[in-house]
Amino acid sequence: MIPDIIVRIFEYFFLFYTISIFSTYFLLAIGSARELIKDHNQAKNTNFDSILASPFAPMISVIAPAFNESLSIVENIKALLVLYYPSFEIIVVNDGSHDNTLEKAIEAFDLEKVPYVVDYKIPCKEIRGIYKSKKRAFSNLTIIDKYNGGKADALNSGVNIAKGEYFISIDVDSIIDPYALQKMIKPFLEATDRKVIATGGVIGIANSCKIADGQLIEIDVPTNLWARFQVIEYTRAFLMGRMAWSRLDGLLLISGALGLFDKEVAIGCGGYLTTTVGEDMELVVRMRTYMSKKKLKYKVAYVPDPLCWTEVPSNLKVLGRQRNRWTRGSIDTLFIHWNIFLNPKYGFMGLVSHPFWVFFEWLAPIVETTGILYFIIIAILGQPNWPFFFVMLLFVYFFSIMFSTYAILYDLLAYHRYKQKRMIIKLVLTAWLEPFLFHPLVVYWALRGNFDFFIRRKKTWGNMTREGFNNKKKKGIQKK
Repeated sequence: MIPDIIVRIFEYFFLFYTISIFSTYFLLAIGSARELIKDHNQAKNTNFDSILASPFAPMISVIAPAFNESLSIVENIKALLVLYYPSFEIIVVNDGSHDNTLEKAIEAFDLEKVPYVVDYKIPCKEIRGIYKSKKRAFSNLTIIDKYNGGKADALNSGVNIAKGEYFISIDVDSIIDPYALQKMIKPFLEATDRKVIATGGVIGIANSCKIADGQLIEIDVPTNLWARFQVIEYTRAFLMGRMAWSRLDGLLLISGALGLFDKEVAIGCGGYLTTTVGEDMELVVRMRTYMSKKKLKYKVAYVPDPLCWTEVPSNLKVLGRQRNRWTRGSIDTLFIHWNIFLNPKYGFMGLVSHPFWVFFEWLAPIVETTGILYFIIIAILGQPNWPFFFVMLLFVYFFSIMFSTYAILYDLLAYHRYKQKRMIIKLVLTAWLEPFLFHPLVVYWALRGNFDFFIRRKKTWGNMTREGFNNKKKKGIQKK
């Protein structure tokens, strides 16, 4: 028998933890709603054509790592070439592909190897060659051929030869909005009292959408249930989380699929870290600590527009590998920068953002699993507090549904991406199923990620097999 005092301590702990995490998410949702309204009103009065017409628009380097992307490399590069921005270059990094990714690009864009002296400002694997097109129409296209070193290493090689004052990192097989550059550069141009060091945008899910010539033609809700769960998840994260964190100046993560960075600051802090699988989050945190140590005022901005569309895993095996990697990357970043934790020297990031990730992102699956095991044990021992259990269960379930439904509503009112009623109905029904079908798997994958990080010391990405927008099987494997 477990003493009653121990039982009460556990019950009060789980109650306090649940109320704390849900209260935090509720406040973030309110903050995000205010920011969405503010951004929507500002967008009405913004003339983006002035950016296009301005001769003073800063140059942007678009860096896209590619590994075994022969099935779609030509179409993906064509999509990047039609971006609407006055001054940009495209740098595609062939990261030691085993297929004919490079050969297809050479043939399609009439490329030739050119003499080039690389200034290795930040470490990366050896660059075997630089390719430029013989055609003037593709004069802003550069292909780097290098030995395989992983995504972070590929991005570092791109930064080393980038000519732009800013660089944007994207996944080469993502669909980027033609107006993404002018929208993402806007926070940098508007900054007055502080330096903007990075900007992120909303990532949309392209599964089941109509794609033609590298462009998004028609948006639809994924037919695959697992992909549809991720639509709900992404909408919550981007529209009801990162908006508020940006406003509070506490944003720690910019998605690796789309992020715009100040090149000088990125190089100053050493570029992407190649020894972690969470290089996107780690770079943002390191850039922030770099600015804090120099006592410089800075900001990490966020653009609440769906500027990039990507394919998400549609089968559980690949999805599990992805979530395992996300967990390991987050833990790695938190521990690499543990000196930030509750450190007032780093301001809001140290006192709020980092602790939030520790308590409510990293530890949440562990606490949840502990709570379930606890109730199973006391049920076996005949000491269950069933009223407390069912009240907690219903509270968690209905709060989750409410939160997801509001996220769908936010998206509908702000962007109206899913225009048909059947799409909204599908998403709402999916939100009701998520706590039973998808969430337990997410918790399990997070626990596996913890096990692989602390016990197995796993540092690899793993195989990320995708369907591809042309519905042909392809592999995008980044070796670490």
